[in-house]
Amino acid sequence: MKIYLLRHGETAWNAQGRYLGRTDLPLSEKGRTELVQADFAPDRVYVSPLGRTAETAGILFPDAKQVVIPDFREMDFGVFEGRSWRDMEDFSPYRAWVDGSCRGPIPEGESMAAFSERTCAAFEALVSQTLEAGEKLLTIVAHGGTQMAVLERFALPRRDYFSWRGPLGGGFVLDGSRWREERVLTLLNTVRYTRGERT
Repeated sequence: MKIYLLRHGETAWNAQGRYLGRTDLPLSEKGRTELVQADFAPDRVYVSPLGRTAETAGILFPDAKQVVIPDFREMDFGVFEGRSWRDMEDFSPYRAWVDGSCRGPIPEGESMAAFSERTCAAFEALVSQTLEAGEKLLTIVAHGGTQMAVLERFALPRRDYFSWRGPLGGGFVLDGSRWREERVLTLLNTVRYTRGERT
């Protein structure tokens, strides 16, 4: 089975370098116009509950049925939501979080461990379900955090969480042939579905 794990297109907060987790922002005008239809056409695409993923999937895969996976929503950044690192240089909760390699709990938000656990559990169930159904393709449009959590846990070659963040409007193609026996995915390729960069 081949798996496409893609990130939504650009929003205004992405362009401004602001933390964007639970806030349901649409794509920006630039984000919409940059995206191009993908070079394959799945029957079904799985998205998070946040509209920016559904909007992206509608452009990339206009004929696909969209299925929402609630636990694919982005990390909850709590009191950091909507702020940039520049805004928080002197904000002690942010400094403590960064000094802890961004892995500790966020006030009024999630820890990386809690976020990764819910995301990976949902992903694991979906991959297993898709394989059991005998399907050869799984297409997901979610978030940068979704990519990082899933691929840190399941992908080969092994990489750190932050090195798995894909580009807006792009992501990773993975081979699932070793999933049943080993619960691992092998990286095949990176892709991007934006104008001038379609691969």
